[in-house]
Amino acid sequence: MPKHEKRHIVCICGSMRFYSNMHAYATNESLKGNIVLFPFPSADTEDRHKSLHEAKIRLSDEILVVNVRGYIGESTASEIEYARSHGVKVRYTTAVKEGENVT
Repeated sequence: MPKHEKRHIVCICGSMRFYSNMHAYATNESLKGNIVLFPFPSADTEDRHKSLHEAKIRLSDEILVVNVRGYIGESTASEIEYARSHGVKVRYTTAVKEGENVT
């Protein structure tokens, strides 16, 4: 890839209970040559953490939802809607049927 070519930016989203899975997908995406934005467990306030993650979503070309066994909690569902409302593509690690309740 020429060094002036724009790299694809992927933001990892998912439940923190699947942190090790998210880390593995982040590694895989990095090995593909993508720039990966990743959530980190934080003792910081929830509002500040959410604001930072939303900024990462806005910077991204797509989010990769790590939905182990199809699980998507409320927080991740709100990140998906946030991405869609900002024109960011949404990709899942486990297929989700259109219209399926994700929480």
